[in-house]
Amino acid sequence: MTRLSANHAGRWAGLGGIGAVGGLAGAILLFLRVASEVGEGETRTFDNGIMLALRRTGDVTQPIGPAWLKTAMLDITALGGTTVLTLISLLAVGFLLASRRWSRALFLVVAAGGAVLLNVVLKMGYARPRPTVVAHLVDVTSTSFPSGHAMGSAAIYLTLGVLLARSVVEPRVKAYLVGAGVVLTLLVGISRVYLGVHYPTDVLAGWTVGSAWAVLCWLIAERLRRRRGARV
Repeated sequence: MTRLSANHAGRWAGLGGIGAVGGLAGAILLFLRVASEVGEGETRTFDNGIMLALRRTGDVTQPIGPAWLKTAMLDITALGGTTVLTLISLLAVGFLLASRRWSRALFLVVAAGGAVLLNVVLKMGYARPRPTVVAHLVDVTSTSFPSGHAMGSAAIYLTLGVLLARSVVEPRVKAYLVGAGVVLTLLVGISRVYLGVHYPTDVLAGWTVGSAWAVLCWLIAERLRRRRGARV
């Protein structure tokens, strides 16, 4: 019975690895497609149309919806900021170190630090100006493509979701933890467009490259785990 369970788990792990590789390839291709369209100016109508739709007719300084929605979006967008993501990452790494889970702690450090460096390089490479079609509702200083908030939240929250999911047995709990990471990532990205500081394609690019980075780190960690015969 134990051998059958192990074989069953091995088959699922293999299928998961294949799915992860496919997801990684798809995310990279989507990012390259979006980046190409942005570079050629093909997304201007799409981007501006969505951003204007989120503003009151005749006043691009006022977002649609009640006052509490703007407040909520300001709170949500902070979840993808450097300060919050760094704090969450440090607390998670500290917990893993205190639990003597050295490999998992290193995995999280690499995933978080690598995402920051990759975003800086991409922003410098594409150097897309911030949107001017609507007023910014928060202060921003860096370039626009890809969205650092969207990319950082994808890399960190998805990574944390996977790490937490590996600590439980129940499939429904695993799905909930990973799903929570996905929901947080989506909300942060949406808030950036609502607040007028990112084009939708900036956010889409951030989601894809952040997710791709998280998946790549997971694949590398799994490969190392199998070589060493120990859990990451």
